[in-house]
Amino acid sequence: MTTPESVLIEEFDGIAVVTLNRPHALNAIDVDVLTRLGTLLETARERKAVRAVILTGTGAAFSAGADIRYLHHASPLEVRDFARLAVRVTKQIEDLGKPALAALNGVTVGGGLELAEACMIRVAATHAKLGHPEVRIGAVAGFGGTTRLPRLVGKGRAAEMLLRGRTVDAEEALRIGLVQSVAEPERLMAEAKAIVRDILAQSPAAVRLTWEALHRGLNMTLEESAELGADYFGLVATSEDFRIGTSAFVEKAKPAWTGR
Repeated sequence: MTTPESVLIEEFDGIAVVTLNRPHALNAIDVDVLTRLGTLLETARERKAVRAVILTGTGAAFSAGADIRYLHHASPLEVRDFARLAVRVTKQIEDLGKPALAALNGVTVGGGLELAEACMIRVAATHAKLGHPEVRIGAVAGFGGTTRLPRLVGKGRAAEMLLRGRTVDAEEALRIGLVQSVAEPERLMAEAKAIVRDILAQSPAAVRLTWEALHRGLNMTLEESAELGADYFGLVATSEDFRIGTSAFVEKAKPAWTGR
């Protein structure tokens, strides 16, 4: 019997849906999952026909996090290398140069939440549970959670979640800014696709530079970040889409973006 791929990819209408596919293990993350996910993300990045990525999971979970059975038997060096591989993959998500949205179809904890935190936007099913329970097994959120979660929800909330190992439901996640939208399970992918399509309806250059300004600006002082935004404003003004957009506004017409 052929073993199913641990991560699947499907492409339609310019969107690549990348799906974690270990439902028997609640899509727990092991070396194979990270390696294949990295390969598929690179494929999505290189393909010009792919304009956005939606990351989701098969079955009852987005991902229950790192495969604990693997961690239990791994040496400390193997655990470190595993975490460093995960850090590289989460950076791939951030560096796609294309919108990346996580559709959280169920349990999203530990390393699973860290994959989602690397995405631009997160949409959760109403029954989803999100959290960082690592301390409850004597571990640390080592895939980037200690870095990204405070930037998403603030230092205090992040500390409370990380240090208590607490999970939150979808409504609380929405309230604290961990997710941007909540949908009934049967509407989750429709909501995710609607958000992505709304982004893709805008000027590609403006979307790309806006995201870069947001992402890079978080690691700068307030003054440096504001100056970066001004520089990108000037840079986007060199694009054909800028002239199309401003002209369409003046003429009260719908812009027809060229992507140039």
